[in-house]
Amino acid sequence: MLISDISEDALIAEVTAILPRRADAIVPTGDDCAVLAFTGNTAVSTDLLVEGTHFRCDWGEGKDIGFRAAMQNLADAVAIGAQPISLVIGLGLPRDTKKDWVLDFAQGVKEACAPLGVGVDGGDFVAADKIVVSVTVLGDVHQPILRSGARPGDLVIHSGKLGCARAGYELLQAGYRRSTAEKEFSVLITDFLRPTPPLQTALAAVKEGNLHALMDVSDGLVMDGRRLARASGVSINLHNDAFGAAFRRIAKAAGRLGARRAEWIFTGGEDHGFLATISPDAPLPAGFIPIGKIGSADPHGRVYLDGKEFITAGGWDHFHQ
Repeated sequence: MLISDISEDALIAEVTAILPRRADAIVPTGDDCAVLAFTGNTAVSTDLLVEGTHFRCDWGEGKDIGFRAAMQNLADAVAIGAQPISLVIGLGLPRDTKKDWVLDFAQGVKEACAPLGVGVDGGDFVAADKIVVSVTVLGDVHQPILRSGARPGDLVIHSGKLGCARAGYELLQAGYRRSTAEKEFSVLITDFLRPTPPLQTALAAVKEGNLHALMDVSDGLVMDGRRLARASGVSINLHNDAFGAAFRRIAKAAGRLGARRAEWIFTGGEDHGFLATISPDAPLPAGFIPIGKIGSADPHGRVYLDGKEFITAGGWDHFHQ
């Protein structure tokens, strides 16, 4: 059945039956606006996913796209120290979209939201020439942790995967598919289709109160590291020997495709791990590893690897690819 075979209200009813809601909503989904309760300040962020640019329907299922759309927004909230509370989702859909694809999308969103008890408390459907997904996350934050908080001498620490999503993307581009690829490659493809940022790990680190700066790594370690460094007015020196485990995870895929592992590690993005800085005297948060050190004051926010500067962009730029 296509979505054009049923009414908009009927589609909304089926999707709403799948999606989670905030149990403590003052006014739940169903009116012109949902009304939610927050105990602190409200963190807000929005991401867009466009078919053909950010995903392909022949690479994965609707569940994958829903999961990914939710996860990257949940990571944005956590990256400023916020507890994610709710998502608002807009979908632009061609009229020949299968209803089951939309229901699968909703199931993927539900799977991503469940561990943190996040609700989906509003949204919209519109007709479009291709699938467009807009997700806004609302988070509850008492003390935001900014990119601008890094201090000279801080340790640079990271939690999550590096290079795996890029490896999965390159495998898909090369014609590999999750259902038929050998296990190591199938896992990497899943890392791209369904990223699993360590949300609980980062939230636990936030609660410890020792992080000076924090951000999500979505566009590449170097590019996002440069953003953090520039916001803080410092330089970053990464240590190559910190990335051995990451190199090993993607080694076989890189070898098969004749690619450079370092490019995937440092410029890949899409893993949605967390980059943070902390005093060298503070305890290392569980689940984080040290990957470098904050250098002296630097208005350009330069990033180095063992003393050699990265002079390329170092990641994904929507308008210069």
